Amino acid sequence: MSTQPRSPLLPLETALSQLLAALDNRPVRTEMLSTLEADGWVLAQDVVSMLEVPPHDNSSMDGYAVRCADIAPGRTLPVSQRIPAGSQGAPLQAGTVARIFTGAPIPLGADAVVMQEDCQDVQGANPSLSAIQVQTQPQTGQWIRHRGEDVMNGATVLQSGLRLGPAALGMAASVGLAQLQVACKPRVALFSTGDELVMPGTVAPQDMPPGSIYNSNRFFLSALLRRMGCAVTDMGIVPDRLDATVQALRDAAQAHDLVLTSGGVSVGEEDHIKPAVQQLGRLDLWQIAIKPGKPFAHGQVDAAHFIGLPGNPVSSFVTFLLLVRPFLLRMQGVQDVALPSQPLRADFDWPRADRRQEFLRVRRNAHGGLDLFPNQSSGVLTSVVWGDGFVDNPPGRTIARGDTVRFISLGDLLG
Repeated sequence: MSTQPRSPLLPLETALSQLLAALDNRPVRTEMLSTLEADGWVLAQDVVSMLEVPPHDNSSMDGYAVRCADIAPGRTLPVSQRIPAGSQGAPLQAGTVARIFTGAPIPLGADAVVMQEDCQDVQGANPSLSAIQVQTQPQTGQWIRHRGEDVMNGATVLQSGLRLGPAALGMAASVGLAQLQVACKPRVALFSTGDELVMPGTVAPQDMPPGSIYNSNRFFLSALLRRMGCAVTDMGIVPDRLDATVQALRDAAQAHDLVLTSGGVSVGEEDHIKPAVQQLGRLDLWQIAIKPGKPFAHGQVDAAHFIGLPGNPVSSFVTFLLLVRPFLLRMQGVQDVALPSQPLRADFDWPRADRRQEFLRVRRNAHGGLDLFPNQSSGVLTSVVWGDGFVDNPPGRTIARGDTVRFISLGDLLG
């Protein structure tokens, strides 16, 4: 009896390249959205300013607009006008100052602003006018925000592919945009497979049947998808039967961009995702050379992409961040989908090298190093709750205390 040779495991970099290549000729769907509502959406068109920001020289302080040449020790200068923000002052007369407020336009002839704290009110020669003495010698241009110093007319202030945050929305508003063209939210159908899965709230812990577990993956995957800006359809738990899996995939592929499943992508007799996808479409990827997370599948079901994650919770969590996250970003037009990382010191030993690329759950400590969670099993979700990131450990590498390792922050991936 001959044995089927086992396919080689795909390196993570190769798997990700193939995954992203599936989106190369797929246009990004877009829509117009109010700038007030666009936080977290991905910009689909460059924002080009049609004006200068600020539109005029203005004061960055409450104080007095002056001519530097008029300032001398002990000299009294009358206040010739008052310029609040939103008004336009008259040209500044020689030998006078203008009371000015933050954001107000600099009057013609003034070349500096002196803070009110550096001025003293005095009785001037004309009792009908207030007057001041300046206590410091101002420098030309001080406390003046110059026209266009933030944004020049015609400048690209936000680039397509940017995930919009509060600062970007403020920038868009500052150049007058009440609406932005954004990438539509990816439509994702999510379901889990496994007869052993039970939804929290349906069965009390003390009444759980033998062999049953609560479905944790459904909760964190749904949350991760929404953090990635997706519109999620939760299709529940599918029984471990081929016909049920085929029907669930067929239903999920309707009106969705991506079908995401958890469990059933291994090689056991009750793992039906692989044959079901092959029956309805095609399967491109199968096993990845990473730990945790080796069983991973990507393919096509009708017009929808398919991604199958492993059932073990840490494996599912890790593979989502390593592969699904960049896939969803690229689907929304983001080009830079590389994992952000930084070099940090390992305050632990890892003497067991593995042939796969490992992602070890760690936490930064008060000494600037990394502590290792003691149990790195793919079923221990506690490690991800405790940790604040991963060490990306290359294949075949051991780690000794004091070594510099590549740290990937969960905050950077989930923020």
